[in-house]
Amino acid sequence: MIKYLGSKRRLVPVLGELFEASGARTALDLFTGTTRVAQEFKRLGGIVTAVDTARYAEVFARCYVVADGDEVDRSEVAGALQHLAGLPGEPGYFTDTFCERSRFFQPFNGARVDAIRSALNTDFAGSPMFPILLTSLIEAADRVDSTTGQQMAYLKAWAPRSSRDLELRMPDLLAGTGTAVRGDAVTLAGELGPFDIAYLDPPYNQHRYLTNYHVWETLVAWDAPEHYGVACKRIDCRDEATKSVFNRKREMPGALAATVAGLQADIVVLSHNDESWIGLDELVEICRPRGEVVVLSFDSKRYVGAQIGIHSPAGERVGEVSHLRNVEYMLVAGDPARVRRMVEPFAGSPALNEA
Repeated sequence: MIKYLGSKRRLVPVLGELFEASGARTALDLFTGTTRVAQEFKRLGGIVTAVDTARYAEVFARCYVVADGDEVDRSEVAGALQHLAGLPGEPGYFTDTFCERSRFFQPFNGARVDAIRSALNTDFAGSPMFPILLTSLIEAADRVDSTTGQQMAYLKAWAPRSSRDLELRMPDLLAGTGTAVRGDAVTLAGELGPFDIAYLDPPYNQHRYLTNYHVWETLVAWDAPEHYGVACKRIDCRDEATKSVFNRKREMPGALAATVAGLQADIVVLSHNDESWIGLDELVEICRPRGEVVVLSFDSKRYVGAQIGIHSPAGERVGEVSHLRNVEYMLVAGDPARVRRMVEPFAGSPALNEA
């Protein structure tokens, strides 16, 4: 999977335990991002609906959640990947914008991205393989980028990995199928379902995923947008319509409360951390109408960009690290007996807190 701010990679095993202990069959991953959690639920036999506003998240969901690994012709996908990998580089918008005007990728890899992405539209548009092949391209580009994991800036000097050749790999597809939905969580929360369990990992503060991962958004849209700034962000990043209510300090608490209240789910699991605009007590009160609330807390290393300091859009260090670790909260809310069964494996652990 791609490098991602707020990734729940370390907590996926915990979420898997909670899912299994809940006895759930149907699951909602409402802010799915890279689909790590949705994949874990699917791996454990869940029928998953993955939701996000980002184009790239929808592609990942169509690849990892919707596509049935038992039904996909892997030899056909492998042949398509081999064909795409053999295309000669052809510099275009991607190379000009993200390799020359900015320095997210080295030009020789950018030219290959241009050629492969154009071929996807020409040769595979409408094919069930399209999201699988596009996911492979995004992940391949991520492995040769020159950033700290976000696309608000790139490194002043080329990262060593950026000199490697772009390599397309077969995505690790899972058996079973699910649903991918692109849309706003607040609007959709009451329209989706019912579900046995709903997982929410909303933005915690001002950090916007559209601007943090604008290159992937453009790679998926393939619309050659006008751009601005040193990082060549999409011009629609300035559009108010693309700004999430979860990135607005005054509006975010109400939006989260409305989203949690609107869910058609027996159990709600909400992720947050101690860098959020909302304190733990308020989060508990937001979840309390769902039933009993139990809080799991985990000491965690902060994302890689925070560990090496604050950087300008040109990749120059302009600030120091304030702290290296934070606390990740997981609030489990619902029927008391079911909630207690879910958190029983953590009994006696410092992670468990009765709300």
